Amino acid sequence: MSDDQKENYWEQNPGEPAEQVPTAEVSEEPEPTEEAPVEQESTDPEPVEEEEEPEDDPGSLVHWTASEYIHIEKNGLWYILFALVVLGLITLDVFVLKSYTFSALVIVMAVALIIYTRRPPRTMQYTLSENHGLYIGERLYSFEDFKAFGLLKDGEHHSIMLIPTKRFAPGVSVYFPEESGEEIVDILGVRLPMRPLKLDFLDTVIRRLRL
Repeated sequence: MSDDQKENYWEQNPGEPAEQVPTAEVSEEPEPTEEAPVEQESTDPEPVEEEEEPEDDPGSLVHWTASEYIHIEKNGLWYILFALVVLGLITLDVFVLKSYTFSALVIVMAVALIIYTRRPPRTMQYTLSENHGLYIGERLYSFEDFKAFGLLKDGEHHSIMLIPTKRFAPGVSVYFPEESGEEIVDILGVRLPMRPLKLDFLDTVIRRLRL
């Protein structure tokens, strides 16, 4: 192309590009997408199931009231005989044993015995539970501490004795009314074997002396 032709070209088409290339329009708006619905968490607290506590089943129960021991009124002759026994033991100590400690022990025991015999017996509340044991007041004597039981009859009075498993442990003896005897024996028989009992020499002496 000559220089004249070039000048005529620019004069005829001032400010226009030589060629216009069509371009595709790109939409900047994002295509709508389907979003999964969001579940709203419930603000209500879930109910909590309360655990039921196991009930402490005592099993069969028998309740009764009885005197803690049989109180026997003592007359003047009893006190005279008791004083003679105490004086005899002290005389034996002075002339034979020659141990003043023994005399002091005899005097202390005599005073304690007089105070004990003059104290009126208390009326106790007893409860026998098939699963737990024997309640005397609020104290529990569990079946696991005993190996057997027996019945004793002292005149018109009835008592049960629980025999301990330990050799030198004291037994437990309680009185009961005759009308409750069958229920008491039935419950004790479920947990402990029954043994025949009889008063030994010491028990016989104690009852003879009305202690």
